[in-house]
Amino acid sequence: MYIRQAEEKDVSRIAEILVYNNRVNFFPIFKDENYSFGELQVVSVANEYLQDRERLQNTFVYDNGLIRGFVQLSGPEIQKLYVDTFFQNQGIGASLINFAVEEKQCNFLWALEKNSGALRFYEKHGFHRTEERILEEGTSEYLVKMKR
Repeated sequence: MYIRQAEEKDVSRIAEILVYNNRVNFFPIFKDENYSFGELQVVSVANEYLQDRERLQNTFVYDNGLIRGFVQLSGPEIQKLYVDTFFQNQGIGASLINFAVEEKQCNFLWALEKNSGALRFYEKHGFHRTEERILEEGTSEYLVKMKR
């Protein structure tokens, strides 16, 4: 398996994957240019990971010579799961979610209700939508809770 705990040397790649995915998947929904192209920058996201040891310790990367994706966990919750868009549909996301479920006993997550691709992916991997919904902080968009 190519999944390992993230290290300091990985934070720029993690940040790059997070920022690019966020822009591709969330900008069309939120349409917030100031956030997506102003506040959300690789250097600031990388610094957040460096400054928050717990976040870094709870992040696991798919690394087969190149970091192609990552999953960030908090107890039984999958907080983030991103695969570099250039390497999607190669089983990397499946490996990351299986690692979170089987190795780390994660059994729930929150997904953006309008992110249909993510919802389909999680459903394909045994998660189902619950009735729980919350507003994404500072927006008018909903997150839905998904459980296994």
